[in-house]
Amino acid sequence: MCNLESSNKIVQEDLEKMSCKIDFSYLQNSTVLVTGATGLIGSQIVLLLLYLNRVKNYSIKVIAMGRSLERLQKKFSQVLDRNNFELLEADVQNTINYDGKVDYIIHGASVTASKSFIETPVDTILTAIDGTKNMLNFAKDKQVKGFVYLSSMEVFGTVDGEPKLSESDYGYIDILSARSSYPESKRMCECLCASYAKQFDLPVKIARLAQTVGPGFKYDDNRMVVQFAKSVIENKDIVLLTEGKSKFCPIYTSDEICGIFTILSKGKAGEAYTVANSSAFSSVREIAEMVSSEIAQNKIKVVIQNNNSGQYPPSFAMNLDTTKLQTIGWSADVSLKEMYERLIESLK
Repeated sequence: MCNLESSNKIVQEDLEKMSCKIDFSYLQNSTVLVTGATGLIGSQIVLLLLYLNRVKNYSIKVIAMGRSLERLQKKFSQVLDRNNFELLEADVQNTINYDGKVDYIIHGASVTASKSFIETPVDTILTAIDGTKNMLNFAKDKQVKGFVYLSSMEVFGTVDGEPKLSESDYGYIDILSARSSYPESKRMCECLCASYAKQFDLPVKIARLAQTVGPGFKYDDNRMVVQFAKSVIENKDIVLLTEGKSKFCPIYTSDEICGIFTILSKGKAGEAYTVANSSAFSSVREIAEMVSSEIAQNKIKVVIQNNNSGQYPPSFAMNLDTTKLQTIGWSADVSLKEMYERLIESLK
């Protein structure tokens, strides 16, 4: 069995970088449960904790939770023999049964595919709300030291212009649109988290995540960031299914994960923190053109087909302000160009 946590060179480099960027010593000899452990962020959080055990002897018991034991075993096949590592097959939509102690929970289980928001909006809503309620009740029973709910930049909704958005700024969401099943349920889950913090004095915090760019995606993933990267690898034009006017602040995977752990250790209960790279604020089209010109050296071009079909949200501008998270000791280090360069390298 390989000694490293990942056979992906970029992922392994990022684990080393994260271990040095912030202080994880508060996790020593504790138990951390991660839901959505086979997902993009959850899986790398699990690998980071296992890296800390191997390199820094932190003796963290890591519980990777997911709906399918087979998927968990496949995802973590390289580290299944590690001490203090446990796979937990459980669905967040059901009551969670686990007899051992749990000190910290990072709750990332969620429906994430845009297509699902349209085709199965009820499932999207119930997975979010029932799943978060069950995890909060589980956290209350275990008297955890910390809980982070992974929310989304989509809770901000649609705003006019390009104002800097702090955590208390909200725009419009059409609650009668099936596509709103995702942002609206995320909003409700944030309210649920804040309510548990208030009523039960539960140390639950909220991480509002911007769009992730970096290693951890599967090659066949259909999300925009992967499509851009594959266009470079396969020497094919980048095809946009919208005008590409939406603007946001993407963030590199390792910067995002460090933000989550900063919130876990230093965030205030019942509060939300935006995790984004504000210096990377760009439109979809601007990002596509940057990838085409600066990374692909103009060997590919950007083509607009404008065939939305309701799958994507209306054009928006999310100029996210991360001052609140920065004040508790976090910063984003990886530039927009480097995000895509490392994503492309990781996919090859």
